[in-house]
Amino acid sequence: MARAALGLGVRELALASGVSADTIVRLEKGELLQPRTLAAIRAALEVAGVEFIEENGGGPGVRLTKSRHTPTSDIAS
Repeated sequence: MARAALGLGVRELALASGVSADTIVRLEKGELLQPRTLAAIRAALEVAGVEFIEENGGGPGVRLTKSRHTPTSDIAS
């Protein structure tokens, strides 16, 4: 959901997080990943402007922060 909200493709998120595109696909299918892999993906999404919301009775979720930029632009600089 976070990737789609940012308008990022699988390959873009993979590049930004330093994992393979196949790993992003596996995550989105609900497969289990190593904690360090999840942390890398989460960090890339947070840099891009995603805020993760803890479960508060309605379930966990994400929202976009007010200041956003694409994570791939950070890699190039």
